[in-house]
Amino acid sequence: MDKMMDSPWVLRIVALFLALLLFFSVRTELSPTNKTITSEQTEVIRDVPVDVFYDDKNLIVTGIPKTVDVTIKGPMPLVIQTKATKDFSVFVDLSKLLIGKHNVKLQYENISDKLQVTLDPATVNVNIEEKVTQEFRVDPEMSNRLIEEGYIVNGMTANPATVYVTGAKSAIESISYVKATVTGEQGLKEPFSQVAAVKVLDRDLNKLDVTIEPGTVKVQVDIGAYSRELPVVLKEIGKAANGITVNQLTLSPAKVRVYGRKSIIDALAAIPLEVDLSKITESKTYEFDVKLPEGVTKISESKIKVKADITKEEQEKTTTTPTPTPTPSNPSEESSTPSENNTSPTEKTEDIDS
Repeated sequence: MDKMMDSPWVLRIVALFLALLLFFSVRTELSPTNKTITSEQTEVIRDVPVDVFYDDKNLIVTGIPKTVDVTIKGPMPLVIQTKATKDFSVFVDLSKLLIGKHNVKLQYENISDKLQVTLDPATVNVNIEEKVTQEFRVDPEMSNRLIEEGYIVNGMTANPATVYVTGAKSAIESISYVKATVTGEQGLKEPFSQVAAVKVLDRDLNKLDVTIEPGTVKVQVDIGAYSRELPVVLKEIGKAANGITVNQLTLSPAKVRVYGRKSIIDALAAIPLEVDLSKITESKTYEFDVKLPEGVTKISESKIKVKADITKEEQEKTTTTPTPTPTPSNPSEESSTPSENNTSPTEKTEDIDS
């Protein structure tokens, strides 16, 4: 046996047999049938953009997905090349369709005919509408939870105050709100400005698919302490000095603005002003300090002027003119007068005759 294996001819025959076996094995692998079975491959290319062709100057199309998934199946080299290059496109041509609703089939191009192509979705329901542009006022908004307690938003303004919204006619007609929402951290108590994005909503607060120009506005937020204007109520304390009658006290101003927490300020009906009558000594204008009620942080007038009108009893006595009394006559003088003129008629006649 060992001698037979050492024979050159035996070795040559074995080598020839192995060569033939290898040849037929390779040939079988390369046959068309096996080649199709072993080299065929399937791949899914996701999020392929969809191109839409229509009159975009006058029309608006809704219902077209932004992307689709493309499944390709075929020879491995073509599948690998197509997936790697992605030089194909998916599109839908609506240029010949009228305004209204349509069911259309998505198409593709630049994909080898040797590949089986499946689009997901393959068809879509589209709505072709008239394009409309309309101007809307922007309403700024901000959550009250961001504001420090005791402060309120006095006002918010947007610049620009209006924006132009373009979209399908049905979308424009369903617009209920055009908002610019201001955000920030809690504890806001100073005026500030912020650039905010504009959003368009329907009555159910659903965001509408429209184009906004400009897409952002600058919002100016005016924040200040909460305040109310309240009347000043006179509260008399003390007692007027003897001989002084206070006829009238007039306040100026009669109203003041108070600041503080809303719950406290809203509970106040008036601001009391204590006027010490013992300090009112003459008719003139006095000033009295306003005591802040508990919870009030600031007041517009810290002092209130009080114009006093008084009457002093002593002045009345001094200025009164006394009534003149008649001076009594001297009795002796009165009695002497008749005696001096006591002349009898006879004596007077004699004097006349003589």
